Amino acid sequence: MQTVDVLVVGAGLAGLHTARLLALRELNVLVVDRRRSLSTGIRTTGIFVRRTLDDFDLPDHLLGPGVRDVLLYPPSRRAPIRLTSDRDEYRVADMAAVYEHARRAATSAGARVLLGVRYVGASRGSVRFADAEPVTARFIVGADGARSQVARDLGLDVNRRFLLGAEIVHPVAPGTATPAFHCVLDPRVAPGYLGWVIDDGRHAHVGVAGYPGAMRTGIRHLLDAFAADAPGRTAPAGPIERRGGPIPVGGVLRRLACPAGLLVGDAAGAVSPLTAGGLDPCLRMSGLAAAVAAEYLRTGDRRILSRYDGNALRARFRGRLLLRRVFAGIRSPAAAEAAVAALRGRAGRALAARVLFGDGSFPDVDSRLADPATGHPGR
Repeated sequence: MQTVDVLVVGAGLAGLHTARLLALRELNVLVVDRRRSLSTGIRTTGIFVRRTLDDFDLPDHLLGPGVRDVLLYPPSRRAPIRLTSDRDEYRVADMAAVYEHARRAATSAGARVLLGVRYVGASRGSVRFADAEPVTARFIVGADGARSQVARDLGLDVNRRFLLGAEIVHPVAPGTATPAFHCVLDPRVAPGYLGWVIDDGRHAHVGVAGYPGAMRTGIRHLLDAFAADAPGRTAPAGPIERRGGPIPVGGVLRRLACPAGLLVGDAAGAVSPLTAGGLDPCLRMSGLAAAVAAEYLRTGDRRILSRYDGNALRARFRGRLLLRRVFAGIRSPAAAEAAVAALRGRAGRALAARVLFGDGSFPDVDSRLADPATGHPGR
């Protein structure tokens, strides 16, 4: 039975980024994922916000054109509120290519990545797989999604509050639209969240998300109904791809680490509880997770694990958790119309701009735990 320092379960962005940072610290790192190809099973829209683009070295050629305009619609779809930034606020990535780029970066750093290997369970450092020989791991990183099996096996906290999202993605003909992000507040199609269309002039992403218990029909039916007349949607110029899955919105989990392992990405609840954005949080939290795990494995001092403290991170999200509850309480079209109307004034527009264009999406990593390869926290 082979032995590794760290086993990372899940080859999404959080898992691969964590694996790279751990391998750069000269640890023996193995990544496994049940998917046979990283281009399958994509669940994220792939929207990177300005702060992420500023702070992380993302491959520019894998990102679409910048988006500066956001239009917020009431259920009637009439008279949307337009917010325009003087900077590129969003860029939509080719996520299959981003995952492949992250895999190559992890392997270049020294990590091994095995696809088509399904994690079954772990006990006292012994890890079982359905499709491969077991391994012994000194430490396990759960990057296995919103409903993490690793979290359960390690006795860590698990996500309990979810939105369910679904979207269609398709190419658009060049020059058919100005890049824009269209957001529709309508509890009939997206209870507790939004319907959206983001068109960057290359691809259109049309999606809905909401609380499953409040959906009157299945998510696919809601998506198809919304897409039929979604504002800002242009005609497909190629094949349509469907994506979807659960989105944890309960905030960062409290108990994230133990002597046997820790959680990152969706498994850790590293998703903004208000906007449901997870790419920026997953990168920042992975940097902290890798630094803490490496230091713990080097010293054996369990007190180091307390630096990866979900309670401390949650304290930075009190306002967003409160707004999430307010958002969830918008249950009728009339209430949604009133909510959008309240945002039309100066104070309302300032609040909307702060949420949509704000810089405070996730706490920075302590500079004392910086990435050894760059000297920048989490980069």
